[in-house]
Amino acid sequence: MMGVLGFGGFFFRAADPDGLAAWYRDHLGVGNGCAAEGTGDPQPWSWSVTAGPVVFQPFQAASDYFPADKAFMLNLRVAGLDALIAKLRDAGIAVETRAEWDTPEVGRFARIHDPEGHAIELWEPPAAP
Repeated sequence: MMGVLGFGGFFFRAADPDGLAAWYRDHLGVGNGCAAEGTGDPQPWSWSVTAGPVVFQPFQAASDYFPADKAFMLNLRVAGLDALIAKLRDAGIAVETRAEWDTPEVGRFARIHDPEGHAIELWEPPAAP
């Protein structure tokens, strides 16, 4: 049986593609040439990630969950959210957290923005039982 196997890429326009790619790589370990722990050696043309859930969800056009002038919000699944928040704040990146975003069933969240204003949601799923 043929079918979709998973998420294959995320492509978007940027005023400074090289600079934005470097920001994601340097601050989040995301993008070509990056590899999550335990996924092998980094490859120059891709980002190796660990298996896990991916949420694919269109939002109403009038949603206020992320900036109205942006067509998308990137959600990154993370481990060690508190340590990542501290690292980002040490780098001068504003991090927003809200108690109402967090639930034991879904996990914990934080929000940052890249240099071009795209919202990035950092999601730490709950620990497996």
